[in-house]
Amino acid sequence: MQGMKITDVTAYALKAPVETETCFSQAWISLRSSVIIRIDTDEGVTGWGESLCHGGQPPEMAKVIITSWLKELVIGRDPFDVEVLWEEMYNRTRPVGQAGIMINAISGVDIALWDIIGKALRQPIHRLIGGAFRKEVKAYATGFYRSRDFTFEKAAGEARGYLAQGFRAFKLKVGFGVEEDIAYIHAMREAAGPDICLMADANSAYNAAAARRILYECRDAKLHFFEEPLAPEDIEGYKELKTLSSTYIAAGEQIFGKTGFRRWIAGRALDILQPDLCSSGGITELKKIAALAQAYNTMLIPHVWGSGIGLAASLQFLAAIPPAPLCLRPLQPMLEYDQSEHPFRQDLIFGAIRMTDGFVKIPEEPGIGVGVNEDVIRRFSS
Repeated sequence: MQGMKITDVTAYALKAPVETETCFSQAWISLRSSVIIRIDTDEGVTGWGESLCHGGQPPEMAKVIITSWLKELVIGRDPFDVEVLWEEMYNRTRPVGQAGIMINAISGVDIALWDIIGKALRQPIHRLIGGAFRKEVKAYATGFYRSRDFTFEKAAGEARGYLAQGFRAFKLKVGFGVEEDIAYIHAMREAAGPDICLMADANSAYNAAAARRILYECRDAKLHFFEEPLAPEDIEGYKELKTLSSTYIAAGEQIFGKTGFRRWIAGRALDILQPDLCSSGGITELKKIAALAQAYNTMLIPHVWGSGIGLAASLQFLAAIPPAPLCLRPLQPMLEYDQSEHPFRQDLIFGAIRMTDGFVKIPEEPGIGVGVNEDVIRRFSS
């Protein structure tokens, strides 16, 4: 019996300007972008994936890699050989890759392959990678990007808006100076109240000494986790911070593949691992990262910052992550639910994913679980 064959791979570079320019600790954001991957087969089954665009990353970079290199490796192959294809793509690009944009591009192709497999078998991806430990996921709001007219009071108003929507957890953008961050975190704890799960993300703005001071001065604010206080090269600095307070230390969106995560996990450098499905390796590789994390009894909460395709695929993966450890009342992974301006996030998937009472349900439709609006792709393709 002859298997299904891949007939075409198309990568779309999507861009759209935002109405309000905002910033995080590293750059101003004037547009949102993404690379969307479509894979066609000889049986009429089409798969969709996404390669994440970090911050101001030009989408053309991953698009070129996919169309000029990865495409020729997978054309004519069986999409069910998804792990074989992942390893071959990685091995062929290893001399110039191993991390960064190469794994980012492979991630999008891998997600599209899994979408094909799910659709062909008429099953959501989570049922094909082990089943669902959960049917819904607690969502935390990622927002608080800074506009030109930023004030603490304006941020407090944003927090009240999230509470009114049903969020019971949200993550601040910090990294704008030690003293300002300390004051800001305390102000936001007061605005949110004592029972809200509050987190902070510095996007690698500090060294270990500065981050240590923030952790000490913010003990009373009871941050759930402090994300990316340091650059991803500074594993020793992360180890210094990990035992300083009750706040969990989290990072991982700039770490790639199982080999990239290996020394972080074995070295116990982090309390929470945050690989991004659309950048750190796709479904195939993140399952292996999750297995390593489970072997070391380490929590895994994926980073999620893409379009609706990346959001849907991440929910499939989140369903299948085992708690660390499994018990009667385990610490469950959460969904990072980006609330910053994104011109095509929900329209791309026909608004299929919504939060209710602080939780987002895992899609049960085949593949990534949502349909893709190709009119949106045509509208925003560059």
